[in-house]
Amino acid sequence: MAKTITGTVSSIAGDKTIVITCQWRLTHPLYKKQYTVSSKYMAHDEKNECRVGDKVVISESRPLSARKRYVLNEIVDRATLTTEDKKIIEGDDTAKEKSKKDDEEEEKESK
Repeated sequence: MAKTITGTVSSIAGDKTIVITCQWRLTHPLYKKQYTVSSKYMAHDEKNECRVGDKVVISESRPLSARKRYVLNEIVDRATLTTEDKKIIEGDDTAKEKSKKDDEEEEKESK
């Protein structure tokens, strides 16, 4: 039986490759303080359908490359994008210009 892991997509930089970050909390045995531990896994996304922030389930498979040992099973929850994020993804220049103007105004105010 293949091991399955649930995590959040943290990178989609490679073609047909996604990086999943899994986080869980542990308690220190002596001090009883809780802390967060995270691990990153590279997985194969055949259709390039994942976006950063999606919650996904991956399963263990044969080695696909030097670091890829998992395959995308399903997308549990899609990441929500703001309208500004959508404009930047679609290539709308007005959002970029607006952010540049905001940065310039902040620089003028700080001087």
